[in-house]
Amino acid sequence: MIVTLTPGTTSLSTLHHIWAHGPAAELTPDARPRVEAAAALVAKAAAGEAAVYGVNTGFGKLASVKIAAKDTARLQRNLILSHCCGVGTPLDEATTRLMMVLKLLSLGRGASGVVWSTVALIEGMLAQGVMPVIPDQGSVGASGDLAPLAHMAAVMIGEGEAIHQGIRMAGGDALRAAGLQPITLGPKEGLALINGTQFSTACALVGLWGAWANAAASVVTCALSTDAIMGSTAPLEDAIHTLRGHAGQIAVARAQRALMEGSQIRESHRDGDTRVQDPYCIRCQPQVTGAAMDLLHAAARTLEIEANAVTDNPLVLVDDTHPEGGMIVSGGNFHAEPVGFAADQIAVAISEMGAIAQRRVALMVDPNLSFDLPPFLTPDPGLNSGLMIAEVTTAALMSENKHLANPCTTDSTPTSANQEDHVSMAAHAARRLARMNTNLNVILGVEAICGAQGIGFRAPLQTSATLQSVIATLRRSVPEVVEDRYMAPSLEAAAALIRDGQLIETADLPGFVRGELA
Repeated sequence: MIVTLTPGTTSLSTLHHIWAHGPAAELTPDARPRVEAAAALVAKAAAGEAAVYGVNTGFGKLASVKIAAKDTARLQRNLILSHCCGVGTPLDEATTRLMMVLKLLSLGRGASGVVWSTVALIEGMLAQGVMPVIPDQGSVGASGDLAPLAHMAAVMIGEGEAIHQGIRMAGGDALRAAGLQPITLGPKEGLALINGTQFSTACALVGLWGAWANAAASVVTCALSTDAIMGSTAPLEDAIHTLRGHAGQIAVARAQRALMEGSQIRESHRDGDTRVQDPYCIRCQPQVTGAAMDLLHAAARTLEIEANAVTDNPLVLVDDTHPEGGMIVSGGNFHAEPVGFAADQIAVAISEMGAIAQRRVALMVDPNLSFDLPPFLTPDPGLNSGLMIAEVTTAALMSENKHLANPCTTDSTPTSANQEDHVSMAAHAARRLARMNTNLNVILGVEAICGAQGIGFRAPLQTSATLQSVIATLRRSVPEVVEDRYMAPSLEAAAALIRDGQLIETADLPGFVRGELA
């Protein structure tokens, strides 16, 4: 199956499908006339005498150096090779594929000046599974993700490295193995390929989707925790949250109330419970996780706009009413500040969801706070340590996420001989989200283990039918903790259930909570 992309209007759900399932993608044929019109403008400029940045000049601080027409192809090739300065761990293939799709969308708007054969090569690489090896460090998020995108472009000219059919090989060999031919870059084409925010945006989108999986799961794990400690559902009353008015808060409260509907445990202590209020980690889940969801929705809208944007420089503005058919204008769309801000928002949301969940784990293992649950949720405390150190692990990961959540966009530094004197740092703002989400997967996985364990101690009282089905899903991978055992595999299995969305499959959560854009 090939997904047809319409530049300017492609949805996050379409991009998520491509990222998660790996189909090939191509631009709608309707994009071709505008792409070719922009390429014609560039060709005209390249044949002229006037200096046009990126067409017949040097780059960055060297923009004042005029390049002879005979050297324009060499100029573009040199640009790509010199900018292949990425270091670090190679980007995973799914995110690399997404980055390439985002570059297709940007070129397809017809403002970059590339010829159609360049577009067609990216489409061919996607169709044949030629994935450039993209080192994940080296971009400061302006003037675009230069180094990462240069490694993509290098494969297109037969250089660099790529993965094909699971084998890492030279870029030219990968193209030949896939029946593709490298291209010779025309005027401005190298600059069009490496100027842009597609690396940062792809990483931010993957971070967003991981954060949404965690956010939805946290509503379910909190419901388990609330029943485990025999907490109150009174703070979930709809009137409380509609009086405040925040959409995320309202949605989380409604979803958690529905999850706990019919719980015998909840009904058993409506009367005669001497506790007046539950701790904030239980009582304020809608306010905290709901606020995080509102941040994620805002970030999603920013990233959807950016995914459809033209972010290279200079831009080729096709205009039939212009005497020259349009103009080529230098600007700053390559600056990834919107992506950096979105990634910083996502990071804060991830950190706070983990912080409040970790306090629920701490609550459940503490006999002084858990309303008569045994210490560390083991039936034989003393001889057994139960979930004592699982809670410590969540504390370590929570703390790590707090450090990682520090904003990146405030850490600008000048580069390129002060020509690029303010940068976004969007690339590592977005890259860190994967690590944070992995940490949160574990925190919520441990919370699910603790919540299920605590609910088991409330027998013969039963939790709601929905939460019983959630526990049944957990138990297929994580047995009840009866005696101490080697725990690492259980934590890993629970984290995987959170990451992959399997734990909440039977929970029937509303679209807002699952991260669907309105």
